[in-house]
Amino acid sequence: MKRRDFLHAGAATAGLTLSASGYHIASAAAAETKRVGLIGTGWYGKCDLLRLIQVAPVEVVSLCDVDKKMLAEAAEIVSHRQRSKKTPRTFTDYRKMLEQKDLDLVLIDTPDHWHALPMIAACEAGLDIYVQKPISVDVAEGRAMLDAARKHERVVQVGTQRRSTPHLIEARDRVIREGLLGKIGMVEIYCYYHMRNNSNPPDQAPPDYLDWGMWTGPAPMRPYNPIAHPRGWRAFREYGNGIVGDMCIHMLDTVRWMLGLGWPKSVGSTGGIYVQRGVKANISDTQTATFDFGDLDVVWQHRTWGDAPNPKVHPWGATFYGDKGTLHASVWGYDFTPTGGRGKPMSAEVQYKNEYAQYPEDEHEKDLERHVAPAIRGHMRDWLSAIASRGRPVADIEEGYISTTSCILANMSMDLGRSLTWNPKEHRIVGDDEANKRLARSYRSPWVHPGQKA
Repeated sequence: MKRRDFLHAGAATAGLTLSASGYHIASAAAAETKRVGLIGTGWYGKCDLLRLIQVAPVEVVSLCDVDKKMLAEAAEIVSHRQRSKKTPRTFTDYRKMLEQKDLDLVLIDTPDHWHALPMIAACEAGLDIYVQKPISVDVAEGRAMLDAARKHERVVQVGTQRRSTPHLIEARDRVIREGLLGKIGMVEIYCYYHMRNNSNPPDQAPPDYLDWGMWTGPAPMRPYNPIAHPRGWRAFREYGNGIVGDMCIHMLDTVRWMLGLGWPKSVGSTGGIYVQRGVKANISDTQTATFDFGDLDVVWQHRTWGDAPNPKVHPWGATFYGDKGTLHASVWGYDFTPTGGRGKPMSAEVQYKNEYAQYPEDEHEKDLERHVAPAIRGHMRDWLSAIASRGRPVADIEEGYISTTSCILANMSMDLGRSLTWNPKEHRIVGDDEANKRLARSYRSPWVHPGQKA
């Protein structure tokens, strides 16, 4: 049974209706109030949770964070935004929160190094899960997360919400699926935002409201530095995979979704710290990666310095090159240009302001990426519909595993100085013992890597 036919059959069985941005809950059973917990109450934790509140009759029961100040602020916001006006209970240890056994769903919006253990624990607790991208900081973590989801039959949506972005769905359906690009031979994906932290503050004692040991968790211990928390932790490879793990995964996943691609055959990457030296950050400021899909190369580039090469194209996006036309796609819109002027150009822009009437809180919500809010809402609806049908969401954990692993392999290739060939059946790199040793990194005691458990 094809995936599309399966999803339509599941939707019919569950009493769901289709829309341009995903599946909408239509049955009484699907609309039952779900009890929700959030692990990680920072910037995107609140963005995700508050969008979920907008589209479903949920009750936020619990919040968890190792930053007590951030936790209290989130509880206050949620008490005003959720329908019951109740203040959620707060926890500083996700294990204590899960022990209460009073949740149906959990959102995991921690830094990347804290995705795997809470997600697997939530699977074992019988919860359905929304986990932010990238799903893991090493490949073995990701595989353990996928195995846990399948073993416990959990519905897991990964926060690669480009798959639920209305104008990108339109671009896929009207341009790519209609064959307007012709034969696609290359896709360029890129980010030219100056998002690498180039300050150099001294290490210091953590604030009294932050449990730095628990924040660090299984990652290597570094002294506390104000760059790392809040929000700046991606500057350090101890906690994530830099800009490739943050921005490349979104665009690589978008291309894979739009073109129906699985695993790349090989991944090669070069780069490093070429320009912005002498600062605390240890992630690359310049990097190129090639994901080889056989007769199609997807080529990533990021620079955290200089200007974007084409001012007409948004500096974070994907450009599809076909023999009949070119498609530029980003979070802000898309533009299709036929080759040689033979055909009709197409374009669309994100229409987030049109949703202010229905979701007026978007217009003034602190730190919300307003242009992304419709995509997050669509992603939440799709997740809830998959929960109702017990099917697979559009950004299922397996899709997250593929996109995450591909990006991790890019960083490994850069570090090792050679291309890596991936065997998806064995979850190993072909003929490279040194590289395979890097598929799982060491955990800081007393935390145990999920790939090392029996």
